[in-house]
Amino acid sequence: MSLAQAALLGALQGITEFLPISSSAHLFAIPTLLGWSYAGLAFDVALHWGTLLALLIAFWRDWWGLVRDAVSRDGARRRAAHIVWLKLAAASVPAAVAGVLLQDAAETLLRSLPLQAAMLFLFGFLLWWVDRVRPMRAGALVPGWGSCMLVGAAQALALVPGVSRSGITMTAGRAAGTDRVGAARFAFLLGVPITFGAGLIELRHLSPGVPLGVLAMGVVSAAVVGIIAIRGLIRWLSGAGFGVFFLYRTAFAIFILLLSRR
Repeated sequence: MSLAQAALLGALQGITEFLPISSSAHLFAIPTLLGWSYAGLAFDVALHWGTLLALLIAFWRDWWGLVRDAVSRDGARRRAAHIVWLKLAAASVPAAVAGVLLQDAAETLLRSLPLQAAMLFLFGFLLWWVDRVRPMRAGALVPGWGSCMLVGAAQALALVPGVSRSGITMTAGRAAGTDRVGAARFAFLLGVPITFGAGLIELRHLSPGVPLGVLAMGVVSAAVVGIIAIRGLIRWLSGAGFGVFFLYRTAFAIFILLLSRR
């Protein structure tokens, strides 16, 4: 893999991880359609370290506040912070369990291009439809236990390429009644523990033949573009909905189907 390819894949990861359009589908489909050799699921997860860095930078005030409050001398603040940490941990369990149980399938059976196209359309429609019919209410940074577990359970579906982790968690957040920006912010916060855990598990599988410079290029590219994507999406959702993402997912699904039949 060249530096240019690593930079492109990193930028692709940075954009598609945070916009609800499926990073896994893009990272598999586009190199496949371009005739590039696929670096494997482990390399995809390595790029997630770049988006993990983007998440920590973009929401550093929130994370710092949670850390600070967790050790605060104020008992009420400390208890509230501990509950938030417990919610994030509990909501991460379904995706972690699914990742362990379905890892082999994710690397083989679930990487069919027609399947990815179907998931792009189906879950893009679901995101658009739920956002259209569900009333919105502003809420806390981290919602109640029921909403947290609903979003956490939905996150497990993102193991299937084409679903989109950010997309399905925003869909679940909107289904729980959270407003668009709140659903996006919680989706991004919940992405930190699962991305960190997946990175630790999969990093050991990276091929020793991948040059460090290539890997660093991908990670840096994913981080920089990821920060831009996060800020852009939050700004977009403060005044618009998910319709444009449903249209894009549909167009990309058709594109994948057409080229996969060539």
